[in-house]
Amino acid sequence: MTLNTRIKNAHIRASTFACMRDGLTIRGTEYRPQGERLPVAVVCHGFMAFQDTVRRYAVKLAEAGYLSYCFDFCGGSVIKGKSDGKTTEMSVYTEVDDLLSVIDHAKSREYADERKILLMGCSQGGLVAALAAARLEDAISKLVLFYPAFCIPHDARAGKMMFAKFDPHNVPDAFRCGLMKLGKRYVTDVSGIDPYVEIQAYRGDVLIVHGTKDGIVSLDYSEKAADAYSRRKDCDDRTVVFKTVKNGKHMFGGKHDKTAIEYLERFISTCDR
Repeated sequence: MTLNTRIKNAHIRASTFACMRDGLTIRGTEYRPQGERLPVAVVCHGFMAFQDTVRRYAVKLAEAGYLSYCFDFCGGSVIKGKSDGKTTEMSVYTEVDDLLSVIDHAKSREYADERKILLMGCSQGGLVAALAAARLEDAISKLVLFYPAFCIPHDARAGKMMFAKFDPHNVPDAFRCGLMKLGKRYVTDVSGIDPYVEIQAYRGDVLIVHGTKDGIVSLDYSEKAADAYSRRKDCDDRTVVFKTVKNGKHMFGGKHDKTAIEYLERFISTCDR
């Protein structure tokens, strides 16, 4: 179904799409520029959010020539989310599986170039994108992380995640985190992992952008991630870029978002040469 989405570039067609994961329907939006064998970009929203919060990035990537997608994670939204699934059944790893399903859907399009795939994620979606890229290794060519929430496994072990507090040794079956009701697996799925070890399986180009005034995810987590990517010595031809946004907070807005998008555009332009 074609959408009446306001896009500056008249040559980009917006349409809804759906794919499946474990009997659940994932719903999102495809932005298709003109051309064939288009590189693919998939953009992931953050915790409690929905696809509209990252739509501008998907559109920007389409304007840069990518067949781009944004979507709602299953059980990952508190308002407006259109995908199936309960919030109490959602975790970082169910979202990784959602993302893998969307990637498979994108690769199946006859106008997609499955050899060129960019993953982008914001906050929790950044951690999800990083873990998915590690799982797919060389199948992903570029990874873009805006204020990625690499803090989630640490917070799970500490028993304090965002607005929720709990005994990490006796996690309740369900608990409230702000407006969202979460299930036990949200904690147990990640409490035993070291994300900086997990992500090193990915070998492609990386851009990490983080605000210096982020009060939700400390800048330190992204610094450590950039270092982890840079430490892999058998990827001499890769590009790892770490950029800060001065006074930027979690979920960039206004001039801070403009700066982050400029970093994104420069990264794409440089790595495509």
